[in-house]
Amino acid sequence: MYAAESESRLRHELEEKGLHVLSLRPKRALVARLPLPVRPAVPTREFLVFNQELATLLKAGMPLVQSLDLLKRRVASPVFKSLLEDVHDKVRAGTALSDAFAAHGDLFPRVYTASLLAGERSGNLDAVLRRYVEYTKVVAAVKRKTVSALVYPFVLIALAVALVGIIVLKVVPAFSDFYAAFGAQLPLITRVIVAVSEALRAEWSAIVLATAAAGVALAAWIRRPGRQAQLDRLVLGLPGIGPTARKFATSQMARTLATLLGGGLPLVNALDIAARSVGNQHIGGQLDIVAVRVREGESFAAALERRGAFPEVAVKMAEVGESTGALQEMLNTVADFYDEEIATSLERFVTLVEPALLVIMGVVIAGLLLALYMPLFQLSSVLAAT
Repeated sequence: MYAAESESRLRHELEEKGLHVLSLRPKRALVARLPLPVRPAVPTREFLVFNQELATLLKAGMPLVQSLDLLKRRVASPVFKSLLEDVHDKVRAGTALSDAFAAHGDLFPRVYTASLLAGERSGNLDAVLRRYVEYTKVVAAVKRKTVSALVYPFVLIALAVALVGIIVLKVVPAFSDFYAAFGAQLPLITRVIVAVSEALRAEWSAIVLATAAAGVALAAWIRRPGRQAQLDRLVLGLPGIGPTARKFATSQMARTLATLLGGGLPLVNALDIAARSVGNQHIGGQLDIVAVRVREGESFAAALERRGAFPEVAVKMAEVGESTGALQEMLNTVADFYDEEIATSLERFVTLVEPALLVIMGVVIAGLLLALYMPLFQLSSVLAAT
């Protein structure tokens, strides 16, 4: 029995020893005794650099096998290096590049493997690789802008929760003990805050356990088939968040379709792949139905309009693209349009939310402090009574 990181690595080591390998089979008993492995991940930046360099080498006329052999040696990530070694061995044995990457399942996006397939069929693999790199960069830029716009509001909320927690759990008990020494009747708001503080301090372990149990139950519910799509549909219906989420899903769908169509993939196949590449599973399910309608002969724009899940502007622009034979260009225009809409919405959201959060934080903290210090104004009468 031999052990190695991957089948390709073991095959390579045995061939170096002068052995001719006919077949390899994993030792199931050994695998059963090992702990479940952590899902490997391919670094996004290194993956994009690899594709850029591969496109450059192919455009310069270097054969694919030699290009892969050269690039795999320059990869720093052990996981990605092992995968590329397996891809190189498969391609050298006669497997298509798209099939070699697709053999690794979800480690590589379906959009990528489909783009490779389209490039192989059209004989323009280097251009398809460049188009995929640009697609990935644009999608990543939109996600990065979205996250960066939401970071500051979440930081403010976290700071507010932490500050209120310190006041309720640490400051309020000290004031409560101080006022209890006088035996005076406290104001209602002060009594409420003291009661809340005492309840939180007494039951904090139960509250933490209940919160953790609720989180685990929610995660288990989401993992059940169809639940994530229901949750995504609920998000689309939320005021404020829903329209932005719908725009982002539409932009992602349009840009994915444009990339696949630009590589030469038929519209029906592109729709099948795009349906599984959209982050919102409800939109992905609607796109699956659109793919079925298009396969049956209905126009793309008419199928989109019938579902009612896509913005009217996207439907109209898709209709114009179909009628003029420029669907790919129009889909790119749709994606750019909604990317700008998302950026504008996020800027407006941050502009409105930041001062609102600051005001709410000030009001809450001022209310807590006022409730704590209010009995001090009655302290003179309490002392006089005693």
